[in-house]
Amino acid sequence: MDTRQALLVDAFAAEPTAGTPTGVVPEADGLTDDQMQAVASELGATETAFVLPAADADRRLRCFSPTEELAQAETATIAAYAALYERGEVDAAELTVATAGGEIAIETKPNGMVWVEQGRADITEVDIPYSDVADALGLDAATLKDVGADLPLVTADASESWLMVPVNYFEHLSTLAVDGTAVASLCDRADAVGVYPFTFDTVGGDATRRSTFHGRAFRAGSRTEEPVSAAASGACAAFVRRYGALDDTVEQIIAEGGHFRDRPGTVSVDTDGTEVWVGGRGVTALDGTVTVPAVDDDDIIEA
Repeated sequence: MDTRQALLVDAFAAEPTAGTPTGVVPEADGLTDDQMQAVASELGATETAFVLPAADADRRLRCFSPTEELAQAETATIAAYAALYERGEVDAAELTVATAGGEIAIETKPNGMVWVEQGRADITEVDIPYSDVADALGLDAATLKDVGADLPLVTADASESWLMVPVNYFEHLSTLAVDGTAVASLCDRADAVGVYPFTFDTVGGDATRRSTFHGRAFRAGSRTEEPVSAAASGACAAFVRRYGALDDTVEQIIAEGGHFRDRPGTVSVDTDGTEVWVGGRGVTALDGTVTVPAVDDDDIIEA
């Protein structure tokens, strides 16, 4: 019976039970596609990374949601390399990683921070009435129109497309009453995977490293809010940078989120408004083993 070490790594957090719980299987060599999918489903994390050897890169990562393989998964990549760094299997270095979406660059820092090349941001203004967006989020349309003159509704896509919804104040972002069916309809109209309302009012940070914006990620078809989304955070950072919403003194963008899931975390973003890199820490919250089903068996026996 084949068993593999399986980790739950909290990405974008410096301590357990914060950030985004992410699966990592550090030694996945020999597993079939169906076995990886079964393990990812059993772990139940939004993303699970399977670490494999590679001939022309540092390593190969196969990343799965509970239902499908993902072409690009920044959260799983950061979680995997944070775990490898934590285990002493990688040093601070610039590396390349083979993924289903192609080869990507990453950088591990001496402080444990992992940076991942997200890609080029495609930003498109959308023609959806504020009233429709406000109704889907349980807001008054005025909370969106206040900032709409400077930051319109757009889809921003650095690895997947999100509908960006600027909100005037944190107090309004904190009282959302999200209608999942209406969110799915908005995403269908905007050709987006989710809706990302955000505000420049923030919770965390200090005098030297204040968060830039606070975002909440609602993926179409999901029943729960994602704690911290690298894909949405990176795309939003490119959006606000490109539209000149940030002071010139803001060099590195810090996106915070997860507070309304009691899993606060931060994504660091370097972007000129087009090219996007996302970075974060990760900490192993659970280290165990998972029993892999036989090739002709659909069930995980024990985890």
